Amino acid sequence: MTTTIALADLDDLIGKPLPPGEWVHVDQKRIDTFADAADDPQWIHTDPVRAADGPFGTTIAHGYLTLALVIPLFEKVLDVTGVTTKINYGLDKVRFPAPVPVDSRVRINVTVAEVTDLPAGRQLSFDAVVEVEGQAKPACIARPVFRFLS
Repeated sequence: MTTTIALADLDDLIGKPLPPGEWVHVDQKRIDTFADAADDPQWIHTDPVRAADGPFGTTIAHGYLTLALVIPLFEKVLDVTGVTTKINYGLDKVRFPAPVPVDSRVRINVTVAEVTDLPAGRQLSFDAVVEVEGQAKPACIARPVFRFLS
């Protein structure tokens, strides 16, 4: 479910959790594609046979793949109207408490942390928790910063 809000009304969301995002499947093809793009073909990500004997019993997604999913997952959770440009401004914090095993489903939980005014728009920081279906610990905890320009 997407929350739609006007740029001027973002303050109304501070401290409030948004509805959870949609589940996204993380398959081996996605992991391999990311490994190729990031030039990170470590066996724990790309070699199912070797990974079967590894610490997780299967291949796992790269932490940075999980982090990269935050942007498309977030965009399905919050739609800010009255904006001409959306900019991923960076991160204030990121941690990877648990792996994402191949063929898992992940989704994002978002709580708006801070909204500040900019000369030509607003900046939004949010707490993002990427959960893995059926797993107690989250795969990623981050505080991304987005800029919405009007």
